[in-house]
Amino acid sequence: MSTDTGTLKDQLRAAMTAAMKAREEIALAALREAMSEIAVVETAGDEVAVLSDEQVTAVLAIEVRKHHETADAFDTAGRPEQAAHARAHAAVLEAYLPAALSDDDLQRIIGEEIATAAAAGAEGMKAMGKVVSAVRAKAGPSADGAKIAALVKAALAS
Repeated sequence: MSTDTGTLKDQLRAAMTAAMKAREEIALAALREAMSEIAVVETAGDEVAVLSDEQVTAVLAIEVRKHHETADAFDTAGRPEQAAHARAHAAVLEAYLPAALSDDDLQRIIGEEIATAAAAGAEGMKAMGKVVSAVRAKAGPSADGAKIAALVKAALAS
């Protein structure tokens, strides 16, 4: 959805207006929640800050993760309608996130960072913190931190 011109925040605002006009309740609710969270982040602290596209993307990634966690909790509680609702909200916001890295790309980055850590003298599970933080930096905000940690742990254990 990032083919439009303007900032990501402007695109979200335009999509929210379009959802209002089209009476798309799910999209409208998801976009309102995201815009609200962006406003909260912008006004946190001593001064009002305008978020960059990267920062807005990070906020959206957090919101998507929250919706997925909520859906999982509803599934566990035996409430499939609410789970589907939360997943629908996540799907709306995922359209504004950059494409996630493939598993092969993620494994390649992990291999590179493990080799870098080994060259620096950190081996085995002692290198996990350094490797995870380096992989997260390279993978960007759209990468799932828990998945990265699990893959790094498995790679270091072997």
